Amino acid sequence: MKNSLTFDFTVNKETNTVQVQKEFAAGLDLVWDAYTKPELLDQWWAPKPWLAKTKSMEFKVNGTRLYAMRGPEGEEHWALANFTSISPKTNFRYLDAFCDNEGNINDQLPRSEWNLDFIDKGDITLVDITIKHNALADLEKLIEMGFKEGFTIALNGLDELINNWKK
Repeated sequence: MKNSLTFDFTVNKETNTVQVQKEFAAGLDLVWDAYTKPELLDQWWAPKPWLAKTKSMEFKVNGTRLYAMRGPEGEEHWALANFTSISPKTNFRYLDAFCDNEGNINDQLPRSEWNLDFIDKGDITLVDITIKHNALADLEKLIEMGFKEGFTIALNGLDELINNWKK
């Protein structure tokens, strides 16, 4: 069944967007929690061998998640998510930015708007993600930094976790 699950990663340079559609072999409640609870996010959000570590998170409108991606050599890359809209178990939106470990945004790196839709299909949940950038150069910089490869590895990590949680 795993091979039949949808995974699509599309870059649209005309609209400066990335569209990711990914099905998970789990019910909506579990997938929603995996995206919205820091103790679960930290288990899969970073591409292996990197690890995610949330410093703080308030999953509410105008709340934030401040977290680091930690590499195998001890390097850290910090990011800040500012939650702008939450419709429980169906959608949430946030502004994403690179920052320092105190949440001060790095204006030298691109910011993006994330929109995540969760579609309940019974034993399968589709997560439909649209990531919007202000400029084509921002989108291209993120792709150049390895976003597609890294995010794909992270999403596959969530697949692995879901399979382990079901055991």
